Amino acid sequence: MNRRAFLQPKPVAQPAPAFAAAAWSGPVPAADLPETLSPYANRALPAGLRTTAATLAPYAGPWGLPQASHLLRRCLPGPTRGEMQAAAGSSLTAVLTGLLAAPAAPAPPVSVSATDTTVPLGQTWVGQAFDQTLEGARRTSLRDWWLGQQLTQGPSLSEQMTLFWHNHFVMEFGNIDSAQYGYEYVRLLRQHALGNVRQLAKDVTITPAMLRYLNGNASTATAPNENYGRELLELFTLGKGPLIGAGNYTTYTEADVQAAARVLTGWRDQAATVAGYFTASRHDASTKQFSAAFGNARIAPNGASEYQDLLNLIFRQPATAAFLVRKLYRWFVYYVIDDQVESDIIQPLATLLIASNYEVVPVLRALFGSQHFFDAANVGCLIKSPLAFTVGVARQFELALPPASSPVAQYGLWDYLYALANVQQQTLGDPPNVAGWAAYYQTPQYHELWINAVTLPRRNQTTDLLLGTTGYTRNGATLRADLVAWVQALPAATAQDANLVIAEFAQLMVAIDLTANQLAFLKNALIPGLPDFEWTSEWNQFLATPTNMAKRAAVASKLSAMARALAGLAEYQLS
Repeated sequence: MNRRAFLQPKPVAQPAPAFAAAAWSGPVPAADLPETLSPYANRALPAGLRTTAATLAPYAGPWGLPQASHLLRRCLPGPTRGEMQAAAGSSLTAVLTGLLAAPAAPAPPVSVSATDTTVPLGQTWVGQAFDQTLEGARRTSLRDWWLGQQLTQGPSLSEQMTLFWHNHFVMEFGNIDSAQYGYEYVRLLRQHALGNVRQLAKDVTITPAMLRYLNGNASTATAPNENYGRELLELFTLGKGPLIGAGNYTTYTEADVQAAARVLTGWRDQAATVAGYFTASRHDASTKQFSAAFGNARIAPNGASEYQDLLNLIFRQPATAAFLVRKLYRWFVYYVIDDQVESDIIQPLATLLIASNYEVVPVLRALFGSQHFFDAANVGCLIKSPLAFTVGVARQFELALPPASSPVAQYGLWDYLYALANVQQQTLGDPPNVAGWAAYYQTPQYHELWINAVTLPRRNQTTDLLLGTTGYTRNGATLRADLVAWVQALPAATAQDANLVIAEFAQLMVAIDLTANQLAFLKNALIPGLPDFEWTSEWNQFLATPTNMAKRAAVASKLSAMARALAGLAEYQLS
């Protein structure tokens, strides 16, 4: 496959496939969903300054539910009402400390397929010998388990950063043909998610998944393979600056790619140990000369440690820190980096990253705790990714899931949520190419690419299903929001007031204030054409006889209609 297909122009908008307008019968393979650009998409980046607070000065404004919700929406997929209220009742400093603390590593994925007889159902296949006939089942288990970690995470930035690094140090499960390698890769990303970026880059370089994905395992002294060396410089660390001469990209040259490739020769992957290993006889033992972009540095022969010398050289370049910070900014804040943001946000954070010895937490703390992050222009301005959208619905309404003691049922529902994100064009574990998902790099559209004639109906179908009264059932377990229980958990006076109920849903589900007309639209969905007291009466009748299924169904259907109408608003797509 062409891992550099991201360099090719995107196709113009075409009519949606026939299935997009038809009744949805379930997930459709992502390969069947063409990526097209809307005729209304950006043709140029917005001009002019976006924010009035382009400063990293510590945020000193009001702290309450709006500010806490904004922070959590960017750090968690679909924060719950309880998480938002707890954060609002704490302080920004304390909340950041919690978000930036790395949780314990989760238990590894388990077998949920009867075809895998190497281990009993519910026990991990990690550490078992490679078996091609079991790869499909194990890879499915891995992807579902990873989505499950996002769904069941606590209030920590760890999972979001694991996904960020997956989009940065890209590897595709479908191309490496080893679930064991895939698990080791994800484990490594999570281990370093809130740690040292330089160390993560070193470890990723020789992890077996990356050695296989970018052909490092086939690179020898007589035939150095440039794939990893090129992506290491262009996509993983320095970034490609303006072309200023033949083969000279400002931050590195083609000769530097070749020198890096020679440094990286001799590494192979071993299935038995799920590790990379070094073979001296396959390594180019000559001195490697780098260009003026690296101060004409040389890397002397250093055997199995030579790749670390290369990474140390790369991370001594200021461009590396700035490139990494820009990617963090586009992931967590907004895609436009104007001159003011570059000078007042990016460059100071890059300096901080270097001063922190490439520990990422100080940079994240400074960004999330800044005046700039809480500027009104940066609130509700990101379009949710398919994973954030899908996992977010399930997290916000705390959809009941089977326990770990029922792994087949548990993984089955995780698998369905994975499939829902897949048809929205974000496949966990399999970004489209080595550059990652286009929404984080394709200028000038960026995250607008998540919404098109194929994906928007899929999003609406997802919320209609999960917020509906039927839900989705597999292996005897049902995935469905219990909106009645959610409202019952509200203060009694709130639950019986139609306007306050709607306000609570809006506060949970959207990042910006709704208009009076929108609120009236939602009330009409809840109690069509009826006065407010009708909701109060019907709710109190249910409370008086909570075991009466007819009365419960009556309020459930009304809440479902209102929640689905709210999820259909454009504002619900924003974080």
